Amino acid sequence: MSDNEQSTTMEQILQEITVVSCRIEGMDASITSLTLETKSMRSDTAGFQSRVTGLEQRMGTLETQAAASQGRDQDLLYLRSKLTDMKDRSRRDNISLLGILENEEGTDIQAFLGSTLPKLTSLDFDPPLEFQRAHRVGPKRSNKSSRPRPIIACLLRHNQTRQILQAARSHRPFRIDQHDIRITADYCKETNECRKAFLALRPPQECGSPKTEYPRIFTIPKNLDFFFLLFPTSAYGFYQRKPPARYSRG
Repeated sequence: MSDNEQSTTMEQILQEITVVSCRIEGMDASITSLTLETKSMRSDTAGFQSRVTGLEQRMGTLETQAAASQGRDQDLLYLRSKLTDMKDRSRRDNISLLGILENEEGTDIQAFLGSTLPKLTSLDFDPPLEFQRAHRVGPKRSNKSSRPRPIIACLLRHNQTRQILQAARSHRPFRIDQHDIRITADYCKETNECRKAFLALRPPQECGSPKTEYPRIFTIPKNLDFFFLLFPTSAYGFYQRKPPARYSRG
């Protein structure tokens, strides 16, 4: 081999070595870049793990708070029920008279009721009726065509209150001078709304009409048996119907 051929071969080898060296340097750069990306991914993964751990801790805290909130909701529901019961018990001696014309009672409403109630109910009270208090509900109305305000009367003797209410359920409606008079028990607002919800239901043929027991228990006869319910939602479930939104919480 001549000197010129050897020189050409060496130059080719050097060129190839240079190319390989450049490729190796490029691979080193790629490896370095991959290493940096791997470190970045590890850092991101660690960050994600930290975030997931934080979210799990927060979820645990929220679950604990939700459980405590449910307990408080139950306590609140119980307290509201007890408060409603106390309101109704404070009204046990009350009766509500609807339909008595304005000013018909004159200046002495207790004397008027003492003489009118025995006539309406056909009951002979011994001793005579006595009242702790009696009054119209709400301000006096200027419009004479308006419905007369209800009269709330608190009797002195509870057994006489029961007699009047039993007579009202058995012999209604009462009448004074061609005007219908209704006598009902005096319940608080919450119980009245609950009663309306029950009484608005139209029971299936196999069920009798719901009857109200003191204070918020409703008796529904069905197939020679009786069922006692506390809330309108219970009645809707009993009748297998969907309750309106306003009664969705009982």
